[in-house]
Amino acid sequence: MKALKYINKYFLKYKWRLLIGILITILSKLLALKVPQIVGDSLNIVENYQDGKITDIKAVEEELLVNVLLIIGVAVLAGFFTFLMRQTIIVTSRLIEFDLKNEIYQQYQRLSLNFYKKNRTGDLMNRISEDVSKVRMYVGPAVMYSMNMIVLIFVGFTQMINIDVKLTMYTLLPFPILSISIFTLSKVIHKRSSIVQEYLSKLTTFNQEFFSGISVVKSYGIENSIIKDFDEIADKSKEKNIHLQEANALFFPLMVY
Repeated sequence: MKALKYINKYFLKYKWRLLIGILITILSKLLALKVPQIVGDSLNIVENYQDGKITDIKAVEEELLVNVLLIIGVAVLAGFFTFLMRQTIIVTSRLIEFDLKNEIYQQYQRLSLNFYKKNRTGDLMNRISEDVSKVRMYVGPAVMYSMNMIVLIFVGFTQMINIDVKLTMYTLLPFPILSISIFTLSKVIHKRSSIVQEYLSKLTTFNQEFFSGISVVKSYGIENSIIKDFDEIADKSKEKNIHLQEANALFFPLMVY
């Protein structure tokens, strides 16, 4: 996390976009949480009518119609705010990604020839593509989903406690297990992601060296050997990607749960 402090200057640069995006995120989630409440009120109306507490069928129909219109209106507004949320926070992450790539490119231009002799081209290309994309995920979706989670915890749980404290406690029982599971799985994903990036660097470097030395390869007639080496690296890269996706396949269901 210390390395991510470097990104703070971009947060300050686009602070108004981010603040508006965070505000819209809160409004969007507050509206989305209203839908279950309206549905619950509608069910209570129907239950009261069945129990004989309400006898006027027209009044019931009018209340249900109003609730249906409210659900549609709230859903439309929540969807609109979700669109605006992505147009602010996600677009901001793309702008930061653009700035970072330009900054890295300018730094590459200032480096000496000796630096490029010591470092592989694939690693350098990986830094400006995959690594910056991971940073974009931090400044975009991570901020957005974090705000969603905070609003859900404070607003959602408050409403749940007001409805039924005992049921809320039962709902919270799996949370410690889920938290430990997600934390452990996150470490596995981080480790496997690093391995995937390492193999991507190897693959990029191999291709760059192959195409730059294509005349030598043809002169010595070692095409088959090169193809065999490429297939070996590509297969290992595919295997590591599959291992990463296996961990991701567990991570997202846990998050949704």
